[in-house]
Amino acid sequence: MGKKFLKMPGLIDTHVHFRDPGGTQKEDYFTGSRAAIAGGFTTVLDMPNNPQPTITLSALRQKINSAKKNALCRIYFYFGADQNNLSESSKVKNLVKGLKIYMDHTTGPLLIESLNILENHFRLWPKRLPILVHAEDATILKAILLAQVYQKRLHLCHITQASELEIVRWAKKKGYKITCEVTPHHLFLNKSNEKELGPLGMMRPPLRTKEDNKALWQVLNEGLIDIIATDHAPHTLEEKKSANPPNGVPGLETALPLLLTAVSQKRISLNLIEKLLYENPRKIFAIEPSKNTFIEVDLNEKWEIKNENLYTKCGWTPFAGFKVQGRLKRVVFQRREVFKNGKFNH
Repeated sequence: MGKKFLKMPGLIDTHVHFRDPGGTQKEDYFTGSRAAIAGGFTTVLDMPNNPQPTITLSALRQKINSAKKNALCRIYFYFGADQNNLSESSKVKNLVKGLKIYMDHTTGPLLIESLNILENHFRLWPKRLPILVHAEDATILKAILLAQVYQKRLHLCHITQASELEIVRWAKKKGYKITCEVTPHHLFLNKSNEKELGPLGMMRPPLRTKEDNKALWQVLNEGLIDIIATDHAPHTLEEKKSANPPNGVPGLETALPLLLTAVSQKRISLNLIEKLLYENPRKIFAIEPSKNTFIEVDLNEKWEIKNENLYTKCGWTPFAGFKVQGRLKRVVFQRREVFKNGKFNH
């Protein structure tokens, strides 16, 4: 008899950047989907802020076709809002899972600061689909109020600070249609790691304080947070070690072992992991179950995260050297065993 492992649904990551088109030296649909499966994710939702952004119907179709040809897991897409593409919203509403609006500075050309343009995007976007925002600090309140005025569903990406959590708590108590996510790197890293990581610890939003870490964990277990999403944002080591390193870190392959380690430390339950990485993402973004799809994990195996064992094209992680407990052993995707004991079956 073989060893029995814990069976879980194939996980859903609602926030990845696969860099195709325009940045495929960092990641593409083939390498990104391999990293996803190697991390236990069988469904991912890809963001629009490529160097060639997803802000037109034709750009979206190009992404969809590229993913169909090259991806090993399910990939869905978000549409990007920019200064001039209001008329495109009605053309893409049946092809995407939401509209992404960048209200604070980050990677890519899609920042919108004009209140008039923001209002028009909120007003015109279909009510059945969520609006996702990159918003930090006081801009979060601005996003919540815009969503409330136009009665739209709002999803706040990568919440990082105790002060932001209080705004979320206030909005949810008011009954506003709001959901939010946190990332593993903001749960497991903080400003104290910045010196050691150097440019490999640069991301947007940036790493916060230990007190913010503590606040994120507390509300995670209280139910204030709806989703854990990786914000998988790979860059090459050459880019990261350049004179002008970009923000962003990969995360698909490290999220599950980090969270399973937290289970062993009694910081989070397995039921909550399943809720935050499968059940809630499915409900919030209207994702159909993937039939005959599941993963198996060993809760007890202890091992060390190493760069050389990664499948992401960028080939590094800020968690290299972390000792973890809990390992993905097997992935069955739509009836086919695609991954077992760290290797792909093709």
